Amino acid sequence: MSESAVIGAGATGVATARQLAGSGERVRLITRSGSGPDHPGIERIALDAGRTDELAEALDGAATVFNAAMTAYHTWPETMPPLFASILAATERAGADYVMLGNHYGYQQTAGPVTERTPMAPHTRKGRVRADLWRLAKKAHDEGRLRATEVRAGQYLGPGAVSAFTLLVAPRVRGGELALVHGDPDAAHAFSYTEDVATALVTVSGDERSWGRAWHAPVITTTVRRAASDLAELHGAPRPRLEPLTERDLTLLSFTDPLWREFAEMSYMSERPFLVDDSDIRDTFGLKPSTLREALAA
Repeated sequence: MSESAVIGAGATGVATARQLAGSGERVRLITRSGSGPDHPGIERIALDAGRTDELAEALDGAATVFNAAMTAYHTWPETMPPLFASILAATERAGADYVMLGNHYGYQQTAGPVTERTPMAPHTRKGRVRADLWRLAKKAHDEGRLRATEVRAGQYLGPGAVSAFTLLVAPRVRGGELALVHGDPDAAHAFSYTEDVATALVTVSGDERSWGRAWHAPVITTTVRRAASDLAELHGAPRPRLEPLTERDLTLLSFTDPLWREFAEMSYMSERPFLVDDSDIRDTFGLKPSTLREALAA
């Protein structure tokens, strides 16, 4: 029986672990707290992935390592590089393949859709972090130290997903209240359903064509207003009332959680259309996104 390890029990990490276990694999789900779903095929392991030696022992015998780890959003520049370096090193020691979950932060705003061949020339701190993490994995792949690939997702939808939409908009819409939107509610964006991203991670891990490059997970291209309207209909809520977040709103929110202070840096992705071309993963593996309503209904 094949064995895999998933590091991180966020919404996508959990969905990936469940899909792997559902296909008959034994899965080790590694988190600091040992959290995760109760499933006979999933072994929950409490371990700090920054402890490289201990992590390498925990990964021993795994054929594939899925890195879905995440640190606190406002600490990325300081905490993500050492954590991912540890995971990469431990995976190399274990002799496993490396599948990394990424996002679109490494791309600048462009006039048209970004593809996997769009140069990664980020102008933000978090964008540089994401670009550098992939470059390190790609370097390890090119040097023959392991096989690596990355799946890049957009703004998340789905059970347990954490995004501007799920934090700011969805609860207010369901409650029939005014929702504050980060950016232009009528600008088109690339959303990703967590189950679709997990399917992409699992799929690329099992195909020889995957290695040495990044892939865009299937995206649902829509606007916040459309997503909010569909969500309201699904829950029998009134027509959504949406207003853009102001700088004052973000300042007030940042007093309650430093997460909100970080939103301004990434505003270029929400104030204007930010479109993503997912045709590579569609054409190569036949993967397609769920519908917007399927993602919202979940």
